[in-house]
Amino acid sequence: MTQRCGPAAGILPDGRVINHNIREGDVAAMLWKDQYELGVPRIDAQHKELFRRVESFLQVLRSGGNWEEKVPKLNETLEFMKRYVVEHFHDEEEYQKSINYPGYEAHRQIHDGMVAYVQEVSKQYEASGNNEDLMQQFGGRLLAWLINHVAAEDQRIADYAKRKG
Repeated sequence: MTQRCGPAAGILPDGRVINHNIREGDVAAMLWKDQYELGVPRIDAQHKELFRRVESFLQVLRSGGNWEEKVPKLNETLEFMKRYVVEHFHDEEEYQKSINYPGYEAHRQIHDGMVAYVQEVSKQYEASGNNEDLMQQFGGRLLAWLINHVAAEDQRIADYAKRKG
């Protein structure tokens, strides 16, 4: 039986559509690619860490076994995401300001939306007593958002920086 990681929706920059349940084997093909690099070492390292953590999170979600056994690792990743996305978004936004990126305000709003989503899911998850379906949905959305954001939105920053010289 194939384990699922939850619904994900979106179109990747290479045209692939993510609108299905993520199944074992699908995740590895979609994660970090060198083409996602922006050329800013600190941001690139943070992106790689985010991809690594999301991959680990999804592996735990799709693994066999008892849900209660998975909860501590999922909780650890959720706590990491709540802290790390704020730190990463701050660093990325500071970089945008340093190069006078014209799309800064719109990009900041996208970040704010994701921070709010992670915080809301965390609250719901805690209030629900560690609901598995909620984490499955979160995993799918997190993966789709991360890939689309880094491969599309963040690439606009890199393209601007290159044009600016």
